[in-house]
Amino acid sequence: MHGKMKILITGGAGFIGIHTAHRFAKQQQVHIVDNLSRRGAEANLAWLKGEARFSFAQTDIRDADAIDSQVRSFQPDVVIHLAGQVAVTTSVQDPRTDFDINALGTLNVLEAVRKHTPQAIVLFSSTNKVYGGMEDIRVELAGERYRYADLVEGVPETYPLDFHSPYGCSKGAADQYVRDYCRIYGMPTVVFRQSCIYGTHQYGIEDQGWIAWFAIATALGRPITVYGDGKQARDVLWVEDLVTAYELAIEKIDQVKGEVFNLGGGRTRQLSLLETFAELGTLTGKPIDYTFADWRPGDQKVFVADTRKAEQALGWKARVDPARGLKMLFDWVNQNKSLLQV
Repeated sequence: MHGKMKILITGGAGFIGIHTAHRFAKQQQVHIVDNLSRRGAEANLAWLKGEARFSFAQTDIRDADAIDSQVRSFQPDVVIHLAGQVAVTTSVQDPRTDFDINALGTLNVLEAVRKHTPQAIVLFSSTNKVYGGMEDIRVELAGERYRYADLVEGVPETYPLDFHSPYGCSKGAADQYVRDYCRIYGMPTVVFRQSCIYGTHQYGIEDQGWIAWFAIATALGRPITVYGDGKQARDVLWVEDLVTAYELAIEKIDQVKGEVFNLGGGRTRQLSLLETFAELGTLTGKPIDYTFADWRPGDQKVFVADTRKAEQALGWKARVDPARGLKMLFDWVNQNKSLLQV
């Protein structure tokens, strides 16, 4: 990495943010911007204080003047934009707030950077939801999980965008703005369309962060509901592997600016819900209890990212396999039950 860099992380007290801050703060100057609205954010910050040096401002990206002044005063070399409204269900209940945070909030960040530090690298955490329901992709059942009949490697970046749900629209609009600020203003931006990231410091809820939610519910003896048949599959990516992709994008920014990468566990790191319960059952030594309910609207039977572009352009590879990742997550949950009891 180019000498000591100043790295501003929006949403830096969140699950992905805290891992990103922890990694970069070892060598770089890190400034976290977060409005602390998410459960676990204050606990994450308290943990990070014991681990690393960083500065922090309680700022909301919806406040254009506030984010402008943070960028102006900190003068970052890199902005990692992770702050966002993260649940599809919440976006359906309150589409305006979802838009204000994900679409307008991202524009506020981009404009602050364009005005004050246009040479700064901007990394954006987008989502696989920008591809919509993908109804035209054939899905088949293979044992305990669904899989694509034809897309052996998963969904490539060239797959047509088709925003479903207010969340898909707001993140999709932000995704395209971040891309376009490279094209139109020459700003070095990179978009990561992320799939099923999991790990420690993830205060998962039923609607978002399902692996963490299942681990927490298992440890705390809470009821678990499976919507659908439990054979829906996702490619799962350990959070530290994601942060490595961020590092590589910064190192190789001259080659990858303006690019979009699908980032998940890929073909070799898939889990269905039922397989996840089996792994958790192995960790606890007893079968996991759950009940079934109807499919939720728009729930994809399978999503797997084709990660070959990231592997080729960034030299990136996922390292942590799901069994090891689940064990690390479950150990963390058990050590932090008091924080998770809320």
